[in-house]
Parts: sequence; structure tokens; C-alpha cells
Amino acid sequence: MALLSTTTLAAVGQDHAKLDERLTSAQAVIQEIMAIPDKGIPQSILAGASCVVVVPSYKKGAFVIGAQYGQGVATCRTQNGWSAPVFVRLEGGSFGWQIGGQTTDLILVAMNQRGLQDMLKSKFKLGADAAASAGPVGRNAQAATDASMRAEFLTYSRSQGLFAGLDLTGTVLSQNADDTRAEYGADVPFEVVLHGNKPVPENARAFVRTVAHFFVVSKNNQ
Repeated sequence: MALLSTTTLAAVGQDHAKLDERLTSAQAVIQEIMAIPDKGIPQSILAGASCVVVVPSYKKGAFVIGAQYGQGVATCRTQNGWSAPVFVRLEGGSFGWQIGGQTTDLILVAMNQRGLQDMLKSKFKLGADAAASAGPVGRNAQAATDASMRAEFLTYSRSQGLFAGLDLTGTVLSQNADDTRAEYGADVPFEVVLHGNKPVPENARAFVRTVAHFFVVSKNNQ
């Protein structure tokens, strides 16, 4: 029993370390992208976002059959600020002549209540269950407005220093119930967390503060 208890505690510690690292990486992705405002996410997108998903180190690999996989973290805007985070997976595949691999940082921005409702599902496919498009970058306000009116989700990627919109049509965003349970110590519905009914855990405060700092409602929208 002592050995089992020690093993369980070690596993729990490893889980929390993994989640801490993911939250820290997600925070860093947002900070580094927004450090170059002329090439970052437009202000109108930041101001209108309902939810934000960050997937650090999204992996794409292929040898004829392609596979894409990443682990991420999500938070949604509430009446009292940004919610505590939940953990998600992003997965996809493709078939055709292809070879190679790369790692990419991703940001997905839900732009309306439909996007929020999709976030509360157990899983959904971008481009099928939820309209998605590559998000505009820089200070092009008109492009940002047009894009936000058309899509539930706007998608962005950063690879080798280049930040741009990305087509993620066909990929599946799903709840990572195991990691969310590890974070909160119990099975907590995503709806409860993303509606702001769960306090932000200490290890997630820096990530949520970073989202709140950049994804603010602009003065024009107040």
C-alpha cells in the first residue's frame, strides 16, 4: 500500500508538472506573438473574442499519410473577466503525397456565441461543425471585421518566426477530460469552468492574466 501510494503521488506530481508547463508555454506564445503588434492579431479581433484556445507545439508529420496532433488550453470571456482554463486536444489527418514534419504554435479565437457553444461540446470538427477561417493579421481593420462576421473560429499559426492565418479545416477540437480532471482534482464539466463558475487555479493565473491583458474590449466597443 505504501508503494502504491508513493507511485500515485508521483504520477499526480508528473501530471501537474505537465499541465504547468503547458500553461506556461501557452502564456509565452501569446506574449511573443503580441510583442509585434504590426504583425499580430488585429485589435478588433482581440476586442470581440469570446474564447481563446492556445496549442503550443502543434505537431504535423507525414509519410504519404499525414497526422496532426497537439495539446492546448482554452479560456472564455465571462461577465467577470476571463474564465479558468480547460484543456483540449486538436487532431487531424490527411492522405496524399507528402513527407516531412514540423512543429507550430496555434491560436484559435472563437468570435461569437456559436463558437462558445462549440467550445462546450465534447468535440467538434472545424469547417464542418464549426465555421473556421484563417485569421487576418496586422492592422487591417476591414479584413478583421469581415472575417469575424463570417467565421465562428479564426485560426492563427506561428512557425519559424512567421505568424499568419492558418486553414485548419477538418481538424477536430475535443475536450481533454483527463487533464482537466487532473487540474481541478475532480470531474468538472467544461461548461461550468468556461462560464466562469470555477476559480482560476494558482498555476493558471499568469496565463489567464495574459489573455485578459491582450484580449480586452476596445474603447470603441464599450
